Amino acid sequence: MEIGTATADAFRLLASGDAGLWFIVWTSLMVAVLGLALATVPAIAAAWLIATRQFPGRRAVVVVAQAFLSFPTVLVGLVLYLLLTRQGPLGSLHLLFTPAGMVLGQAVIGFPVVLAFALSTLQGADVRLRETAWVLGAGRWRTFLTVIRELRFGLMAAVVAGFGRVIAEVGSALMIGGNIEGSTRTITTAIALETSKGEFAQGIALGIVLVALALLVNIGMAWLQGAGGFRR
Repeated sequence: MEIGTATADAFRLLASGDAGLWFIVWTSLMVAVLGLALATVPAIAAAWLIATRQFPGRRAVVVVAQAFLSFPTVLVGLVLYLLLTRQGPLGSLHLLFTPAGMVLGQAVIGFPVVLAFALSTLQGADVRLRETAWVLGAGRWRTFLTVIRELRFGLMAAVVAGFGRVIAEVGSALMIGGNIEGSTRTITTAIALETSKGEFAQGIALGIVLVALALLVNIGMAWLQGAGGFRR
């Protein structure tokens, strides 16, 4: 099939409101958003502790956190598969080949991304911000909330980076979800499957949706930050 014909068929497929295609998109968004939500709070809390506390091995922890940015997602999938398989230590949870298992995988993948970017944001903040909060009588919790509020755009960028990582990964989703039609098939696993079958139209259609999602998230981020003339 020619690229032009396949692309035209892809747009027709999107416009037709194909139920199977949009269910794949919904599944991808659901597991990505839930997984990222599960990872964001502990990741930011861990970044805060690392950035504001001195303890033995702190530098090593920072290096490991940054190293996990390039950790292969298929390896994450393999480890979780071994844990969740029927013979594994978590097999009794019956999470393998389920959307819930995929959410867990996305959380594991998103955690180090949010942690690393949040840590960079917190470490780059003016130390006087936290000191001023302390001087004005704010307790630990109030100081934490004040700093988080002041650095909210940098932390939002960390979450956006995490979303980009989880929505586009294929290794973990394939191994933990199993690419089951009508249940655990995501945009990336469907693209891989349809392309291997020669069904380029659906692969291109899903690729268009994936690019559109990435653009929408970044446009929303830019609007919130007032960047690029959005608020001028």
